[in-house]
Amino acid sequence: MSSPTVAIFAPNPLLTVTLEIEGEERESVHFHAGGQGVWVAGMARCMGSSPVLCGLLGGESGELLRPLIDKATGGHPKWVQSAGASGCYVTDRRTGHRELLAMKLSDPPSRHELDELFSLTCSQALACGWLVVTNPMPGESLPLETYGDLVADARAGGARTLVDLSSPRLDGALAAHPDLVKVNDWELAQFVCGPVSTPEALLEGAERLRDAGAQSVVVTRGEKPALVLHGEEVWRLSTPRFEHGFREGCGDSMMGALAAAWASGASFERALVLGAAAGAANFLRRGLGHASREVVEQLADAVRLEPWPIGVDV
Repeated sequence: MSSPTVAIFAPNPLLTVTLEIEGEERESVHFHAGGQGVWVAGMARCMGSSPVLCGLLGGESGELLRPLIDKATGGHPKWVQSAGASGCYVTDRRTGHRELLAMKLSDPPSRHELDELFSLTCSQALACGWLVVTNPMPGESLPLETYGDLVADARAGGARTLVDLSSPRLDGALAAHPDLVKVNDWELAQFVCGPVSTPEALLEGAERLRDAGAQSVVVTRGEKPALVLHGEEVWRLSTPRFEHGFREGCGDSMMGALAAAWASGASFERALVLGAAAGAANFLRRGLGHASREVVEQLADAVRLEPWPIGVDV
């Protein structure tokens, strides 16, 4: 039986360069493919999916990215060659904390490049029946109508659509009624233009997402339990608590595992649990969007999906 395939709209993969200290004195430099879509695809692959990354590549950084993305995602990407160079950033973790030293992001694509990326993504989504939509980098590099049009066309062709976007891109995608919207609490606050720091405000904000078009909603809150709306159900999704780890990429790892599990035929509830476990597994690693499937499935035993306690601090 072939692996389930998930198409991932990842317009701007990034070349990442990280400075580290290994042991007491030995410095090392690590080169990886990065960015939201790459991390989603990496965890989807770890969970048994065959992700198809759809994005733009160009320039010297783009050429360096090609083999790194193949290694991270399994070697099935679909690229549009861009005139502008792909983005790159350099971070320093030698002190134990992440410090951004330099960043150069890609220029917006031409109309022809965007048209090619859009049509390529739609065809891949219809071929496999699943599409995950992630943010560009920088955020304003694509026209806002791109996201709603992409979700609408994929859904019209029978594909399930999972959206992990921030406003204002999220607002356009909601109009096309995506099957799932995942945001974190600060993205939800941005969407509702107000705080979501209380359980009541959080639930109200998630309901506004659903009223705006999301069929199901997941709101993550770092180490706190996530809020899930699915049909008439309201759930609290809790993961194991760890004292030390790395938060970057946890939400993307969650989305990758959730999409892979759902596409493989798992129930929505099981996909949620595996997604939460993958986010926890990512927290324990320095490598973003990657974890052992065995570790994820073991951590899933400690994930709890329970009714959301109304009127109680969660």
